[in-house]
Amino acid sequence: MSVKTPADVRAELERNGISIAQWAVAHGLNTNLVYEVLRGQRKCVRGESHRVAVMLGMKEGSIKKAEDVHLALRKVAA
Repeated sequence: MSVKTPADVRAELERNGISIAQWAVAHGLNTNLVYEVLRGQRKCVRGESHRVAVMLGMKEGSIKKAEDVHLALRKVAA
């Protein structure tokens, strides 16, 4: 899988007739956050910005379920 640039993502959405806001809402994401990721205003290292970047194909990575994160944090705290 090749990592997409913000321009690649915007072009793909445009080709499919989908606005950034529509994409964000359809995926249950904060629209402003998606715009910030596309503008490079977020580092996308962890949390929701990481999730957005991975979902858009702008970075490689995985998205963990909330319960998996909770269990991992409990192991670290123990």
